[in-house]
Amino acid sequence: MIANPDKLVFDNILQTIGNTPLIKLNKIAEDIPAQVWAKVEYFNPGNSVKDRMALKMIEDAEKAGKIKPGGTIIECTSGNTGMGLALAAIVKGYKLICTLSDKQSKEKMDVLRAMGAEVYVCPTNVPPEHPESYYSVAERLNKEIPNSFYPYQYDNLSNRLAHYESTGPEIWEQTEGKITHFVVGVGTGGTISGVAKYLKERNPNIKIWGIDTYGSVFKKYHETGIFDEKEIYSYITEGIGEDILPKNVDFDLIDHFEKVTDKDGALVTRELARKEGLFLGYSAGSAFQGVRQLKDQLKPSDVVVVLFHDHGSRYVGKVFNDDWMRERGFIQQQNVVAKDFVDKNSSLPLISVDAETKINEVIDLMRKYDISQIPVMENQGFVGSIDDQSLFQHMTEHEDIKGKAIKEFMNPPFPIVLPTEPIDELKKHFTKKNNAVMVDLGEGKYHIITRFDMMEAMR
Repeated sequence: MIANPDKLVFDNILQTIGNTPLIKLNKIAEDIPAQVWAKVEYFNPGNSVKDRMALKMIEDAEKAGKIKPGGTIIECTSGNTGMGLALAAIVKGYKLICTLSDKQSKEKMDVLRAMGAEVYVCPTNVPPEHPESYYSVAERLNKEIPNSFYPYQYDNLSNRLAHYESTGPEIWEQTEGKITHFVVGVGTGGTISGVAKYLKERNPNIKIWGIDTYGSVFKKYHETGIFDEKEIYSYITEGIGEDILPKNVDFDLIDHFEKVTDKDGALVTRELARKEGLFLGYSAGSAFQGVRQLKDQLKPSDVVVVLFHDHGSRYVGKVFNDDWMRERGFIQQQNVVAKDFVDKNSSLPLISVDAETKINEVIDLMRKYDISQIPVMENQGFVGSIDDQSLFQHMTEHEDIKGKAIKEFMNPPFPIVLPTEPIDELKKHFTKKNNAVMVDLGEGKYHIITRFDMMEAMR
């Protein structure tokens, strides 16, 4: 069959890359004094904008003779470029090795492995030149493996050329040349620089806004020309910001950089799903939040296009996971009751000891299960409790008590509460002498809430 794009008939998956839709943002953009349109790149076959440049880098390398049949592609990636390269490798018959930093989502790593890639996970909190950084590991593997090609998307100018040739023209045509602002998160810099070059050639008055994150060097370097290592620190947002200056970033084409916090990016990503039905990746939230922060610079006649990089399926265990969000203080648990504290562990047995249990056995249990307080039982009822602080005190005051029964040294039983007890009432049970409460789940089942559990919920 002969490929026919007009009828959506293609010879292989690579021919479906590009021509992604422009979708108007409605509810979420009600307070923005301009039209806001989203260039939704998860419609690419690899579910991200990176499909475009991944294919371009490989095709340009083939033309230049940098990769031979049966060769190995090696790339450092935050996941999405790896997926684009995986598609190219499958169709063209190459092997693929990806190095990723350990902050990337498990979903991204699993998807790459599912597509046949070999994945190396490297530490985030090391400088680029460190031998264990994901840049250095990729470079080392490239030197060690014969007939391998290291695209290095950060400095490979085929990256931004892909967007000059495809993404930029698509946006210009879809807006009928009416676009006034282009907004996108900046990582390697290929998307923003390639699109900016094309659009500014058509209309030099179009504003290009790059979205950066705290912990990245872009904004300060753009404004001062200073590469300030003090700006660099670990952050959570994936796919944008850098601790290096990629050659693909053409700072002369970018009018402004706006920093967005990890928290705001995550919350707005979830908001885009609820209000627009767009299930997007982390950096999409950051990109739209950047528009919000700069809305005072917009007017009703403006036409803003914000590019959304990838799909939310790669962030289900992070941004779209309430526990992950709560652990980082991004959301607060609302209307918390006792049952909420124990739900995720309700299928596990309660660790308790009999009143006749020896102290050394209690210590072994605390070590084995990494717990610091245990209820004491007798005749199937709670008769006392023990915690590491009081046990330590008894052991310092009395010699050789390890072989004695815990009943001689136990504290009063932990208070018992119903599953519907609200958090404000739960707080009252915690005193200097009491570090936990028991939740009666019915049918003889109980679970424990510790002081630490309460602190986690209250932070």
